[in-house]
Amino acid sequence: MTDPFAEIRPYDDREVAVVVARLLDDAEFLDAIASYRLGRVAELAPLLLRPVVRRMLRREVRGVTDVQSMQMVIKRYMDRMIERSTAGFSISGLDNLEPDTAYLFVSNHRDITMDPAFTNYALHRSGRDTVRIAIGDNLLTKPWVSDLMRLNKSFIVKRSVSGPRELLAASKTLANYIRHSVTRDNAPVWIAQREGRAKDGIDRTEPAIIKMLSLSRNKREEAFADHMRSLRIVPVAISYELDPCDALKARELYTVDTQGSYQKGEQEDVASIAQGIAGDKGRVHVSFGTPLAGEYDSADAVAEEIDRQVIALYCIHPTNLFAYHRLHGADAALPDNLYAEDGDCTEAEFDARIGALPEAHRPYALGIYANAVLSKLSELGAQGAGSDAAPC
Repeated sequence: MTDPFAEIRPYDDREVAVVVARLLDDAEFLDAIASYRLGRVAELAPLLLRPVVRRMLRREVRGVTDVQSMQMVIKRYMDRMIERSTAGFSISGLDNLEPDTAYLFVSNHRDITMDPAFTNYALHRSGRDTVRIAIGDNLLTKPWVSDLMRLNKSFIVKRSVSGPRELLAASKTLANYIRHSVTRDNAPVWIAQREGRAKDGIDRTEPAIIKMLSLSRNKREEAFADHMRSLRIVPVAISYELDPCDALKARELYTVDTQGSYQKGEQEDVASIAQGIAGDKGRVHVSFGTPLAGEYDSADAVAEEIDRQVIALYCIHPTNLFAYHRLHGADAALPDNLYAEDGDCTEAEFDARIGALPEAHRPYALGIYANAVLSKLSELGAQGAGSDAAPC
């Protein structure tokens, strides 16, 4: 039978060996690994280094015969990354979710690859199945990138299709695949709450994402609210004490604000991915919410509930407070029920980080951190002055 999802789905166990062999013969992939491991040294003699890198990778993937064994190789990289680039990793909320039930995790989006990677790591560490990850085809600039992502349970969101009819068809296929994964395969799924990162630090769900998900509904047989509940949507908030890409984001925000637009460089996403992986993140926290179970009558209502949970779950770090006071004054009052985690970055270190940026970019960088506090204050105000914010 024809597989309706063949063009977008992750690779299955039967395909892993062929794809791994193809990667080991891909010169661009080998050069990319050499560059990641050796930096600029790799540019001096790529032809000489490729056989060395190939042998090294062949040793690492020895015994890889299915998706799970491939993910265990990736886990070793995650372990090293967490040790080298974070000051601690913590999780909350999983106790409220059934361990053997698949959910559609709708996450805030701060980093291209680390958001789903940290979600996956949290699930794996808790003995749960890892997620199938939605990734835009704009990031799959090379065949080897697509192969690597699909080996790691990523599925493709076709953003580059042209024409409304083609876009609708691609969106329906995507919605059907997500629903099929959660309800038929009992396989959890990760998707961002918006297209593109929240570069200004304001986490908001795009109702268009919910409308896309609703395309898998049979309108004659299923009410909108019933369909949303069937997807088992769980909001997720990922909080970074430090944003490795804050300088890059601040530059873009400044350029858009002063020139009206920003032209992204050809390899800029690749640079952001590399910086997000290797850059200092401080403490990282992943908070899982509760499944959406209300009588939602519209995409806007679903988006509002996801936003409410993401903001409530978001873990405020001292860096957020440092930035808030820099922008709003050292004496700006904050409510007693605004909970903040302990941090690893001191106030002096944070000031030095911001001070290293061009002066015109600094307010935008501060906003990336401070806007989380503003969102939290707005949510606390909506809950009422007597409510308490739950600790991370």
